[in-house]
Amino acid sequence: MQRLARRILIAVTVFVLVVAGMLIARTRAARVDSVGSGPAKADLTIKEVQLEEQSGEARWQLRADQALVFEAEGRTSLRRVDLKVHERDRAWTVVGEEGDLDRAKNLEIRRNVVVTSDDGLRLETTVLRWHATERRLWTDAPVRIVRSGAVIEGNTLDVKLADEATTISGHVRAVFDSRPRDGAK
Repeated sequence: MQRLARRILIAVTVFVLVVAGMLIARTRAARVDSVGSGPAKADLTIKEVQLEEQSGEARWQLRADQALVFEAEGRTSLRRVDLKVHERDRAWTVVGEEGDLDRAKNLEIRRNVVVTSDDGLRLETTVLRWHATERRLWTDAPVRIVRSGAVIEGNTLDVKLADEATTISGHVRAVFDSRPRDGAK
């Protein structure tokens, strides 16, 4: 009887160790993607988000692979952001790896931010912010702007659309290449 009890105890112990080992191996091997605040804290998680709005003469479409909604903060955290803005005479595309959108439609896009326009302008930075009420676009991070052979680099950028004013400040470097493009003479 004692032999049988010992064998059962050993079998149960081995089974528990195997199951525990498998659980530990799976949790260590599980890939966890971090998006600012964790999804467990979000009030709502949405995959493949698409928002569209018309404001005045501008129409914008915001797409993201994932959105985490934090109701108490009035903020939505976005992952892999793609924003398209269509105005009467031009169009813009803004992409970045992550961002935040608040209730007032103020937007911040971070990590590998690239802005392109249909007239050939390209802007690169690590963070770009939009304040809807002020109609202001700015960054306190280094910025690089390229267009038609001109390259402008600076420490900050401030665009006030109402005033049609753009300011690049800090250590500013500008290079203008007037050579013809595409082999033209």
